[in-house]
Amino acid sequence: MPNRPASMRDVARRAQVSLSTVSRVLRGSAGVAPEVRDRVRTAADELSYAVSRNASGLVTGRTCRVAVVVPSLCPWYFASVVSGLGHALHEVGLDMLVHQAGLLEDWTRALPLRHNSDALVAVALELTEEQCAHAADMAGPVILVGERLPGRASVHIDDHAGTAGATRHLLNLGHTRIAYIGSQTERGMSLSSATRMTGYHEAMAKAGLEPWTVTKTPGPEGGELAVGELLSHQSPPTAVLAESDDVALGAHRALCRSGVPVPETISLMGFDDHDVSSVLGLTTVDQAPQTLGTVAGHLAADLVQGRRPPATRVELPVQIVPRRSTAAPRERRTSP
Repeated sequence: MPNRPASMRDVARRAQVSLSTVSRVLRGSAGVAPEVRDRVRTAADELSYAVSRNASGLVTGRTCRVAVVVPSLCPWYFASVVSGLGHALHEVGLDMLVHQAGLLEDWTRALPLRHNSDALVAVALELTEEQCAHAADMAGPVILVGERLPGRASVHIDDHAGTAGATRHLLNLGHTRIAYIGSQTERGMSLSSATRMTGYHEAMAKAGLEPWTVTKTPGPEGGELAVGELLSHQSPPTAVLAESDDVALGAHRALCRSGVPVPETISLMGFDDHDVSSVLGLTTVDQAPQTLGTVAGHLAADLVQGRRPPATRVELPVQIVPRRSTAAPRERRTSP
């Protein structure tokens, strides 16, 4: 029968030190005398000891895991954020445990979070302070991605500035009849959706123009339904700004099906910079979700190590990506 692998206790016994000293040496922590550090490393080499995270956790109280909760892994945005998180956590030696909240009424109590992680990252999930506090008790520091809550760590973009800038882009092209397609679920409009719509409203108001909003279900289906409503007006808009690229893709499909050329008759703009957007030539607002995930991963690692305050908030910039789906309105292009 082969010999069992060496344990941290074996290393401690050979080096004649405590388990906590072995743990500090193997983690590279300060506060260990050089000669003791050398003795522990020599003992580990002689025993061919491989660091066990579970064993380390018994000493440090850490699991070396970060729990990540997303509504679903299907939409492009969530998958991109999780990809960035995974890369960032791997760089610092942390594992990632992914949970899907799905349609759970209160995932903070339904998911198996108790003591399974050192921190929790919630992606695009609105939480009350009570839910945040419960999640923190179960899983360690909580980091919100795409949302924010006073007193809690978060990584987000400026949704208001994004849609305000997108609206100004269309205004600068000469459009005055600009419609906005927002979205909401049966539970209502999310904070992000409401903030984006407010950015559009304020930009239109500053230009002295009346806002024109249509609110449907999220995703391409909502975009299709909204375009059907907009085209039924006697004077349809010359430009449409969609809350997300998913909504814009549905709007684009409906316009093509109706024989309305983009951008010759109606300019179309989205928000996200979905991978498909570049294929369709969709002008959009890039919020770099993979970067959001990367920054959130580094923030989670910092909070676990106590290197940053628990209420750290990081706001990332957005930028407009102009493509062929937006142009000056037809009347401006044909005027002498």
